[in-house]
Amino acid sequence: MKTLYDTSIELPLWVALCLTAGCVYAIVISIVIPGIRWYFRRRLNRAIEKLNERLQIRIRPFQRTKRQVLIDRLIYDAKVIEAIEEHAKTNKDLSRELLQARVYNYAREIVPAFNAVLYFQLGCWLARKISRLIYRVKVAAADYEQLESVDPEATVVFVMNHRSNIDYLLVAYLAARQVSLSYAVGEWARVFPLQTLIKWLGGFFVRRHSDDPLYRRVLERYVHMSTYAGVSQAVFIEGQLSRDGHLGEVKLGFLDYMVRDWDMTTDRDIVFVPIGINYDHVLEDSNMIAVANASQKKSKWQHTLGALGFLKTNLFASAEDKLRRYGFAGVNFGIPVSAQAFCRRNSIDFQHMSKPERFVQVEKLALELVAAIKHVMPVLPVPLIARVIEENADVALGSIDITGKVNQLIDDLMRSGSAMRGNEKPKQTTVSQSLTLLCDRGILLQNKDRFRMNADARELISYYANSIRHF
Repeated sequence: MKTLYDTSIELPLWVALCLTAGCVYAIVISIVIPGIRWYFRRRLNRAIEKLNERLQIRIRPFQRTKRQVLIDRLIYDAKVIEAIEEHAKTNKDLSRELLQARVYNYAREIVPAFNAVLYFQLGCWLARKISRLIYRVKVAAADYEQLESVDPEATVVFVMNHRSNIDYLLVAYLAARQVSLSYAVGEWARVFPLQTLIKWLGGFFVRRHSDDPLYRRVLERYVHMSTYAGVSQAVFIEGQLSRDGHLGEVKLGFLDYMVRDWDMTTDRDIVFVPIGINYDHVLEDSNMIAVANASQKKSKWQHTLGALGFLKTNLFASAEDKLRRYGFAGVNFGIPVSAQAFCRRNSIDFQHMSKPERFVQVEKLALELVAAIKHVMPVLPVPLIARVIEENADVALGSIDITGKVNQLIDDLMRSGSAMRGNEKPKQTTVSQSLTLLCDRGILLQNKDRFRMNADARELISYYANSIRHF
């Protein structure tokens, strides 16, 4: 007699395979992937704790928050929602859903996907290798004790001039022992895979010439969020590369974003660290002069050939050859400027000021930072020689004469406010190496031991001399 337990059920093979695949999928989704995430998150947290032990400014919880959470916080920020409502009222043909979707895309574009391990193990390693591959790096500070005494709970903002795209790497490499930096990067870097790497390293992209009020509000609120959370940032106060070697006109937007909703009594202090950057050979110098002179503007193909030529020439060059081609890169750290101290000194409260009143004070703060950057601007051999040659454009000078005039110029610069010290004067061998650099580039013409300006390179001479002309 058959019982219920003797009954068998036959299934088609395709059904059995589907059931098996479903079981495997469920196991992977509910057990395997969460386990892998837990394992790597645990290792990442341990790595971050070790990093925080040696960093002067710790990695903030904001930087460890999931990117999607930050995006959601940003798109549902009260002021962003208010901006959407205002935009919808003035643009009847655009629905709120469409505007919300636009804001979501802006937030995804701006919010980085910071990975601390990748930043310190890959990003800083690359920055160090590339910086030292090209230049001999000189670092100084106006006051090391004041730099080391910066409140570790403050929001530290490195404010610097912008001479070259190497600036990003140079400052990240030099600051790696104290802090992780979040950069605002222009749209030029929004190409795969560079944009993905930049986001992993904490950078966020900025449309520098966008007139869309929604975009500007989303960017403003992200800068406010990260500043409020204590994320260390790096800001180019000119907003773009210098076209003529001078420190350009200041851009107030980012500084205003940081302080417009900042409460000096309850929020953490914002400490601005001025940084002066200068080079013996700016890789983009000819390009910058070409931008200023539209008739000399290079095509994308010419830029590509130039980049390939640079790699071919320098990847396997000796250290001596690199020094001869590119010389020094100088980075000087100035005395920190506290936003709280600035407000007390000027009896102001940014949070409770109208826009016109606030911009007057933001400009005052910006000009104070610019003065601090100019004070610590590195005085390097090539800018010094360029200034000497410019003053003696019609005369062929010997190397000994140039060295003497360079030393005299340094004395004049120090009397005029440069932070350079007398023991930093370049030696005769350094001046000779710099003269060789300029001759190899065709900027100077040499006849035995006599040097004079190449008339075709007059703009380049002025470009380098302009970097220290403010003294």
